[in-house]
Amino acid sequence: MSRLSLQVDQGERHAIVGPNGAGKTTLFNLISGTERLTSGEIILFGQDVSNMPAYRRAAMGLARTFQVTTLFQSLTVFENVLLATQAETPFRLAIYKPVGLYSKVVSQAEKIVSQWNLEDKQDLVVSSLSYGAQRQLEVIMALAKNPRVLLLDEPTAGLSPFETSEMSRFLRSLDGSVTLLIIEHDMDVVFSLANKITVMHFGKIIAQGTPKEIKGHPEVTAIYLGARSKSYVNH
Repeated sequence: MSRLSLQVDQGERHAIVGPNGAGKTTLFNLISGTERLTSGEIILFGQDVSNMPAYRRAAMGLARTFQVTTLFQSLTVFENVLLATQAETPFRLAIYKPVGLYSKVVSQAEKIVSQWNLEDKQDLVVSSLSYGAQRQLEVIMALAKNPRVLLLDEPTAGLSPFETSEMSRFLRSLDGSVTLLIIEHDMDVVFSLANKITVMHFGKIIAQGTPKEIKGHPEVTAIYLGARSKSYVNH
């Protein structure tokens, strides 16, 4: 990754696209703190977090999903939401807690289940859900942390066309105050969600702009969109 400069404004729906090996996931790893910078800086909410560990960035309001789901497959939907909710409490690492504290966490988890219409799925074991439902649950668990910035790494990867459509609808329904930074290969999804797009190639940004600007960008057409680009340019 070389001389990459990226600014994302509050409430923006910003997509990062590019061919495999472009450096998109590496960029997410650097932003979230799972990989360390060798040069440059990362500013989050006006604060330099370049040397800050991932858990502290998360505490500031940064949340992330991954290409492969990281759910607790043997637990129920409600239990997964419960764990995500507990992770935001001061007693998240305590083994023994007063029973009264559990009731607060359970109440919050119940609110999240109701908010996202999961009542009919809450008692199902996660492994029994469709892959699309699991991907959606992972986003909901990330939102349980009330993030200010949410990084979504390939949210529609492996989904059927119907599941992709459902995921796109779900993401469009998210609170507009939450900033979304999305890595996505499906350009139909990108153009339906993003109000700004950054195109990467070999660790560099080759284009940045609105969906309309990206659709007509000649270098993007040659490097990333290829033959499919003609249909997008004419949309």
